Amino acid sequence: MSKRLLAMLALSGSAAVLAAGAAAGPLPPLHTAGTHWLDPAGRPVTLRGTNLGNWLINEFWMMDLGGEQDDQCTLETTLERRFGQAERERLMRLFRDNWITPRDWDLMRRHGLNVVRLPFIYSVIEDERRPRQLRADAWHYLDDAIRQAEARGMYVILDLHGAVGSQGWEHHSGCAGKNQFWSVPEYQARTEWLWQQIAARYKDNGTVAGYSVLNEPWGTTPENMAAVVGKLYTAIRAVDPNHVIILPGHSEGIDAYGKPADKGMRNVAFEMHPYPGHFGWGTPGLAVHREWLTCGPDGKSGVCAWDARLRRLDTAFYLGEVQPWALLGQELGGQVARASFDTYAKYGWAATAWSWKVVTRAGGHGTGKWGFVTNAPGAGVPALDFKTAPLADIDALFRSFATQPYELHQPLLHWLTVDKARSIEDIHDTK
Repeated sequence: MSKRLLAMLALSGSAAVLAAGAAAGPLPPLHTAGTHWLDPAGRPVTLRGTNLGNWLINEFWMMDLGGEQDDQCTLETTLERRFGQAERERLMRLFRDNWITPRDWDLMRRHGLNVVRLPFIYSVIEDERRPRQLRADAWHYLDDAIRQAEARGMYVILDLHGAVGSQGWEHHSGCAGKNQFWSVPEYQARTEWLWQQIAARYKDNGTVAGYSVLNEPWGTTPENMAAVVGKLYTAIRAVDPNHVIILPGHSEGIDAYGKPADKGMRNVAFEMHPYPGHFGWGTPGLAVHREWLTCGPDGKSGVCAWDARLRRLDTAFYLGEVQPWALLGQELGGQVARASFDTYAKYGWAATAWSWKVVTRAGGHGTGKWGFVTNAPGAGVPALDFKTAPLADIDALFRSFATQPYELHQPLLHWLTVDKARSIEDIHDTK
């Protein structure tokens, strides 16, 4: 994740809103046309959801362990060096089996969410020791996530968060400081192969709303990014003519792509990760969110500028990561989150917040953690160093994530599920 920047249908205004609910089978497949996300009948739909961060690609800050640059590669290398490959594999399965469980899926439904973005590292699917070979358990976690979501009337967006070689310098690309994806042609070819395996498996599965082909590919120029993503588009389309292919934005934006239709691309959406109040974009508070959501002082910037850009490009939009409640205070954060989601829905944009779950040493939401849920006070994460901790302690920590008592962000839950909410103009900070 960047540190910078259903099928039940109900009507909300003129747009169909996909509501979380029980589903008997795969959901109706979605597609895009122009700037709209549409159901099979051609009705606009609103996708509102969350990311399942730290599940299939680790970010240590989300469990309050390790330093800023500790990453997936660091963890797995440390575990294998200390305990051997087989034990490393067992521990990673143990972690993944306990970080997200049915209680999380049930709570996502309770929050009224209808889509999840599923970030994963390439080695969940490809055998890192045997390039272009699937792991024996390659589809275990993706299949399970799709089943869990489908049973609750929720869509899934598959997000390659960490490509082989790493597509950026940041820890959230899997291996911090590496950024070799762009300089090694074989890594790009393997990623095309990987997406073809994914597309072949899910091409007829309507619960999969789309393919987010490369998270925050900022380790190269915008022009090279667009060229490489174009090759990924072609590789996927050779296998899957059906699913939405999501074109990632650069930290500098989406202009390098031009108009997708002019390049023969169809059924696509652009993706960006706006973070008002974070990573140099002002400070957390009502003002920065209000300016973003109401088009700035000139009435032409913020969301209005993006709406105009997308209309010119005649392409749908996906806000793959947003965070409209952290550090705002709980009541204000809940109201701003709902106003943010409602504003995005007004423009027809899909949006998923980062992230579902963040746990800490102390526990509790305080002024607003980055998760919909966190661990309860008194159920804190123990201080643990993977480089020195006994195997039994690591095992116990990973098992504990399944049963660790949660604290819900109650105002966020309330404002996301109440029928009538306040617009951003009508929200006031009463602190």
